[in-house]
Amino acid sequence: MKKLVLFLVMSVVSVPAQTGTHAGQSRASEPSTPLILGGGHGFPGRIQGPPGPSPVTDLLKLLFENVNSAEAAANVRKIWENDRWFDFAHFQKTAENVADMMRQAGLDDVQIGYAPADGTTQAGFWTEPMAWDAHAGTLEIVSPKVPEDMRVLADYQRVPASLCMWSGPTAPGGVETEIVLPPKDVQHADLKGKLVLGGRMSKIALAKAGALGMIHESATNPALLDERDWVNSFGDNGWAFNKGNAPLVCFSITPRSQQYLHQLLEHGPVKVRANVDTRYYSGKYPYISGAILGTDGSAAEEVFSLGHIFETGAGDNATGFSSILEATATLNRLIKEGKLPRPKRTIRILAMGERYGTLSYLYAHQDRVKRTIAGMCIDSPAGLQNLAGTEYNWVLNPQSATSFVDAFVLRIAAEYFPAVDRPTRWSEYNSGTDNDLGDPMINIPTVAPRGGHGIQAHHTSFDTPSQVDQNSLRDLSVMNAAYAYFIASAGPDQMRWMAQLALSRGYDQINAATDRSLAQIAEARNAADLGRLLYWETARVDYNLARESKAVEQAADLPQGLKNLASFASLQKTRIDDAVQQRATGLHLGVIQPAVPSINPEAEKIVVRRKRMGTLTMDNIPVNQREGYPASSFWGPTTAALYWCDGKRSLAEVVKMTELEMGQSNFDWVGYFKFLQKHGYVDFVQQ
Repeated sequence: MKKLVLFLVMSVVSVPAQTGTHAGQSRASEPSTPLILGGGHGFPGRIQGPPGPSPVTDLLKLLFENVNSAEAAANVRKIWENDRWFDFAHFQKTAENVADMMRQAGLDDVQIGYAPADGTTQAGFWTEPMAWDAHAGTLEIVSPKVPEDMRVLADYQRVPASLCMWSGPTAPGGVETEIVLPPKDVQHADLKGKLVLGGRMSKIALAKAGALGMIHESATNPALLDERDWVNSFGDNGWAFNKGNAPLVCFSITPRSQQYLHQLLEHGPVKVRANVDTRYYSGKYPYISGAILGTDGSAAEEVFSLGHIFETGAGDNATGFSSILEATATLNRLIKEGKLPRPKRTIRILAMGERYGTLSYLYAHQDRVKRTIAGMCIDSPAGLQNLAGTEYNWVLNPQSATSFVDAFVLRIAAEYFPAVDRPTRWSEYNSGTDNDLGDPMINIPTVAPRGGHGIQAHHTSFDTPSQVDQNSLRDLSVMNAAYAYFIASAGPDQMRWMAQLALSRGYDQINAATDRSLAQIAEARNAADLGRLLYWETARVDYNLARESKAVEQAADLPQGLKNLASFASLQKTRIDDAVQQRATGLHLGVIQPAVPSINPEAEKIVVRRKRMGTLTMDNIPVNQREGYPASSFWGPTTAALYWCDGKRSLAEVVKMTELEMGQSNFDWVGYFKFLQKHGYVDFVQQ
């Protein structure tokens, strides 16, 4: 009830923005008022605006005055109108449309590339999905007799999200069947030819039991009574549908319909007619790239921006690519008008399917990847700014790949967002998308903005262009354009400035970590805790010094600055040691020595070498054959450990780095990496 009341309040607040163009939207497309940097208000705990101008100030003003967010919004709608059908025939049309958009923006080197959509080919360890087309998908109640407005539970032609992506077909013309609730014992239940309603049932188990398929109960936002979740994960062992996976039928219904079905089932059987016309085939999965070519020629370094397409939502994620396209179109226009010089490095943009398209591009263009020095991934809604939770959080690189671009993007954000009176914040790395190009095997330091929908609508039919704010699109475009252009144009002076930003952030990070260490020491109650803290927190200082120094060195050579940073780090270690001994004295304990953790001797002998770029989906291993070990498709301790494996560190060192980044655990690291070796994911250089 509390959730419903909250949603209703939010809905009332947002009605003007949903039903018409609100004042903020009209201003966004006519940026006649000059940007006044340094204004706005501060937000405790968030990024604060620095005083005074900087080398990026004039660029931000110019971009703010020239970005056309109305054009970006029009592109959002154009992409969404086609992608909301989310099958591969429509993906091809979207790819052609996007390539035309790039050409109309005057971009160079516009290309459509293809990954094989055959369900077997791998990019990294991600198995490319089977191509899939959908023509019809309806689910109607046959009995008992129900009111007409409740009879049709799903209709792909009316609401595309009614049909799950990669749903299998029914027999031509459809079938009449029964809806049943999830059984406690699937193996002995009578499910043959039936549709199972809700529950977290194993797709493989349902297929073995002979079920026709499943009906997904929408739970993303139950208050959206007449919207439905978009189900785009339908593989047997992972995200996408691979060759040989079970072709079950799958529908997604609204919270109102699922409540009604449960009421009907309480009184007896419910029979339905299901008709699904879909097909699986070996096809092509397109990705599109375009560029502003740099003056350094064909061997120029590159700066890279990527946004996803081929998803059913406007906010997730037609907005991401549309904001990047507008950023790049604005830069190109300003260059041709003589208001900006052409950058020395190439600025390249990519539109593709999430993960599968990105990894295919990286493998197909490894020469470009080696020359790419920075990236930005925009996989974020451009939410209505009158709703809470739509501000942008800047996600930085993993700590195994700390970069000067982390400090740089925060400096731009600190200057830009207070000027438009918007809060912003940052967070440590957390990937559920393609911002993982900082992976040391890929080595493109990549940052990513993450905003919210305001109303929880991720992967639902509610995610339409009416939920997109042109001001939010403007902010994404300005930030992306400033980031890409400044790095692409940077000469020695600009690189030294960015190195100084990274150096300042190094001081901040070491100091902040020391403050947290001192707080833990003040709460310690015994010698064991103090010994543990003395070891880990002094190790943390060395860890932070190493990664922050690396970030500085990426941009420029500042030997004296790094020497001073090392001296500062040494002082923090002294502070930690002094605090531990003083706390011990207060607790009437003796001198505390670092409590060095026990190390698995086998881990000291193993050196792991990764075999391919990207994370590990394990989508070629059934879940029940994974020996209890997790897949590492997205971010978590196992992915962090994978990133620290450089073919030189021992596994013991990798585990230490991982625990400094992610926290200590009792995970069986030796067993996990032996499992990976056995299945061909990694090699052991020595053992």
